[in-house]
Amino acid sequence: MQTKRTVFPNKLLPYLLIAPQMVVTIVFFLWPAGTAFWQSFLRNDAFGFKTTFVWFANYRKLFADPIYISAFGNTIVFAVLVTFLSLSISLLLAVAAMRVMRGSRIYSTLLVWPYAVAPAIAGILWWFMFNPSIGIVAYMLRAIGVNWNHLVNATDAMTLIVIAATWKQISYNFLFFLAGLQSVPRSLQEAGAIDGAGPVKRFWTIVFPLISPTTFYLMVINIVYAMFDTFGIIHATTQGGPARATEILVYKVYFDGFIGLNLGSSAAQSVILMLIVIGLTAVQFRFIERRVQY
Repeated sequence: MQTKRTVFPNKLLPYLLIAPQMVVTIVFFLWPAGTAFWQSFLRNDAFGFKTTFVWFANYRKLFADPIYISAFGNTIVFAVLVTFLSLSISLLLAVAAMRVMRGSRIYSTLLVWPYAVAPAIAGILWWFMFNPSIGIVAYMLRAIGVNWNHLVNATDAMTLIVIAATWKQISYNFLFFLAGLQSVPRSLQEAGAIDGAGPVKRFWTIVFPLISPTTFYLMVINIVYAMFDTFGIIHATTQGGPARATEILVYKVYFDGFIGLNLGSSAAQSVILMLIVIGLTAVQFRFIERRVQY
């Protein structure tokens, strides 16, 4: 079988076509990443007049800091909960959308709308609903005997940001799951029904293995989302409180760098966070992808 290749009459044209993407990658990823890596080896004085090269002192200080270790644990709990809940709920909604005949497009459109909401706005919406003084959800929880107050209760605060982050990501996952479910041949499900398999067994033995590439992709995307893209939600709802109970790694980078003006420590944290995400993605592609059926 002969592979078709695109031949450009001008040897310079391919490089010109990819130049805009390369410029964006260099300006918005490689250059900031390189700057952060170099800054992580430096230490500035309180007034910013003197910079000292301290090698790995910023990294050693981080791993000896109990606050950083606590933020590390908060990140793991937050990322696992958001990834599991957003994938589970969106898959359930996608299956339900496949079963709805009338008004399915309206149903799908309504589920997609939250994805257009900015993270900070999503955080503010849920903050108002769960506000212990004026929130309607907090009022209903008190009516059934639950004393909700995320301003002082660490568990309530973590629950709030998990709910807000999950709600924001469900729409994105729903679109991919719905497309994956629509690509599953109905003939395979009908064959399973003829063999006597019930709806649940047909889903887990036929449908779910066929959408495993979609599930694997979304798992990687959701972990990255929980660790990087939820800053706006946390800043709008809890600001890392109470007592830093909801301070995850990406928020601590902001707090130490922009509030505490400790640029060296903040840069070291950003490098560690980047390495963690790269490592998790590599492990997922190396080991978990083996279970994915293409």
